[in-house]
Parts: sequence; C-alpha cells; structure tokens
Amino acid sequence: MASADSRYEYWRQKSEAHRDFADATPNITHNTLANWERNGRLRGIITQNIDGLHQDAGSQDVLELHGTAREIACMDCDWREPADSWVAKFVADDRVPDCPKCNGRLKHATVSFGQTLPTEVLRTAFKWATESDLFLTLGSSLVVHPTASLPQIARERGAKLVIVNRDPTPLDSIANLIVNAPLGELFAAMNTVSNDPREQS
Repeated sequence: MASADSRYEYWRQKSEAHRDFADATPNITHNTLANWERNGRLRGIITQNIDGLHQDAGSQDVLELHGTAREIACMDCDWREPADSWVAKFVADDRVPDCPKCNGRLKHATVSFGQTLPTEVLRTAFKWATESDLFLTLGSSLVVHPTASLPQIARERGAKLVIVNRDPTPLDSIANLIVNAPLGELFAAMNTVSNDPREQS
C-alpha cells in the first residue's frame, strides 16, 4: 500500500480480471443453496469466495469472509462503492484513483495478504457454527485458518458435518459424511433425483 508502483500494478491486474467477475453467473450449486435458504432449510452461507455469485443467485444471508471484488473500498476511511465505474475510471485515466471522500487509498474490498478478516463477519460465522445442527462444507480444502476451524467447532458443538470436496481434507476424520466429487456434478444429480419441485434450480 505504501508503494505507488505496487498499487498501480495491483489496479492493472484487478482491472484485467474484473470483466471475468462481472460476466460470471451463478451455477447450479449457487442456485440450489439459494433455494434452500428461501425454503427455510439453510441458515445462510459462509464463503471465502469474493465474486458475489451467491447474492446473484438470491441468497440473502451471506458472510463474505474475504470481502468482495464487487466493491471498491478506501483503506483510510469508511467509503465504499460498486467497482464497475472505478475500474472503468482507472482504465480510462491509466491512473490509480483516490478516495472521493478523503483522498485516501482505494482498493477492491477484498481481504489481501496482511489484512485481517472483518471482525464482525468472522464473529457471526463462529456464532452460526456453534448454533448449527448440520454444517455443510462445500468445495473447500479446509487448510486456510481461521475459516477451516468453523466445521470443527460445529462438530464439537454437536452438529452433523458433511464435507464435499474433490480431494481429501484434514477434517475428513471427524465428518459424518464425505463426498469426493465436484460440486456441480453432485448438485446436478441431487436436483435430478429430487422429488420436491421447490429444490429444482
């Protein structure tokens, strides 16, 4: 953050990747989880993803542990805005923009290396883990902490733990059910065999 050259390179790389984020759409997993929440079967989503696709699918209670690439945030005050116009401004001006509120330093509202996770979001995530009766871990290697400790906390508090991941995880030994499969294939199969039309995506 102290280096103007590094900040420029950060913005250049993020601007190149921004269109992919902006053009992405929810998949069958996002849509099914949103349907489960609408039908009262899911408390909410705790995600490390920064793409906002759970919200696009219709999920309301989403805890973004690593922030979001959909917004720009000031590192020196509380200003935030959607990212599209600010990325376009950077591309047009070829210059890192300053905060319109305090002239401070702007970056995407994601948690970068060296930043701490948002305290209130993390606190709520741990609360949900302690209160859950079924904790689904979907598509996570479960090696990044403190997020990886959430399923363990849920299990210790009596929740059933289901882990779905293509590869084994460090918490497989405490899970009640392990499914080693890609999420898309699993949720497509679940929607195909479901007898409840409310779960169809």
